[in-house]
This record gives sequence, structure tokens and C-alpha cells, in this order.
Amino acid sequence: MRGRAEAAYVGGMLIAEDLLLLLYDDETGKPVTGSPGLDYALAGAVLIELTLQHKLDITGPNSGEKPGRLKVLDGAPTGDAILDERLSYVVSKPGKKPKDQIGKLSKHLRDQLLTRLAERGVLQAEQGRVLGLFPVTRWPAKDARHEAEVRAQLESVLKVGTTPDERTGALIALMSALNVVPKVVTDAVDKRALKRRAKEIADSDWAADAVKKAVAEMQAAVTAAIVVSATAGASTGS
Repeated sequence: MRGRAEAAYVGGMLIAEDLLLLLYDDETGKPVTGSPGLDYALAGAVLIELTLQHKLDITGPNSGEKPGRLKVLDGAPTGDAILDERLSYVVSKPGKKPKDQIGKLSKHLRDQLLTRLAERGVLQAEQGRVLGLFPVTRWPAKDARHEAEVRAQLESVLKVGTTPDERTGALIALMSALNVVPKVVTDAVDKRALKRRAKEIADSDWAADAVKKAVAEMQAAVTAAIVVSATAGASTGS
């Protein structure tokens, strides 16, 4: 039985895959937060992953380059199709701010991740209809063991005070930017304290400088993209 479980996770999970699992309800197969925030956060998670793999960096104030820009350190493929598609895009458009790229990088990303997780046997695709008319796909959990491990790490950091590793810290920072931490850790008695703890972690020194810088930029990019989208939606609706 253990061999079959390990086979489902060959190559490990991306941070974006872990984030997606946390943000989809295991029973209903529906996301616990809406678009475009979820999609932008997934794109941010991909960029953080590429930073962890030393493929990308964010330029600093004393780098001799414009600060806060995506910088390619190594454009060679990672071997992961989802990462490589986004890396190739950044390589083709160097020197851009993350907030200006995150929308493009999020395109089709959620569908690609959901499909791959279903192929791995982690989720299952269930076809249905809204109001009996409009087709919709739900993605309930099929094998929740990996997600349970991720949740255990999250709760250890958020409730017990364990120092996060870089992947867990990145997840918490992205969820904090989306303001969804209480929707993921649902049994917390004091939701304000939980949100405050998540923000403290996002702002603390739990990662190497390059990764911490990337996470901070992704948080800002996700927040900015959501604000721009909301503003545009309000203008369209008025």
C-alpha cells in the first residue's frame, strides 16, 4: 500500500499544487476562494518555486539594475512542464515586475494543475451541471494523504509556533495575501489571532534572502493584481 502511495507522488509536489489542494474543499470539490486571486496566487507560487530552484531572482536596490524585477539566473528547463512553460515566458520577457506578469503567467495554470493532480490520483474530476443547464467540473479529493501532511505542517507552524521551512512559509505568505488562512485552518478558535500569526510568519526571516524577497514580491503582486482586477470590474459594472 505504501508503494502505491509513493508512486502517486513521483517527483514531489509543486508549491502551487499544495496551495491548490488547500484551497479546494475535499468534499465539494469547489474552491474556497474566488478568481482572480486564487489564479494569481498559483502563478506566484510557480515563481517562488523557480526561485527555490535558482532559476529566477528578484533584483534588489543595489544590484545595478532596476529593483523589483524578475531576473533569469538559469533559463534551462527544469523537467517539469508546468514550470518550464512559465520559465520560458519569463525568459522571453526579461526585466518585468512580477505584478505586471502574474496575470499572463496564471493563464490556464489552474486547469493544468487540477488535471495533473487528477492524473496522479490525488483529485477526481466530477462532471455536473449548475441549475441543470451549465456544465461544471468539481474536483473532490480522491487521495488526501499528501494534503493531510501539508495541513499538519501548516497547523504546527500556525498553532504550535514551529519555525516554517521555505515551502510552508511560502504557502502561508500566499494564503495571507489572499486572506484565506481561516478558510484553510477552519478549527481555530481565534481567527484574528490566526490571521495575525500568518502575517507575522510572512514578514519574518524564515527563508534565504532570495526566497524571502521573491515571496514578498509575490505577495505584493497578488494583492496588486486583485486590486486592479476589482477596480476594473467595478468600472465595467458602473
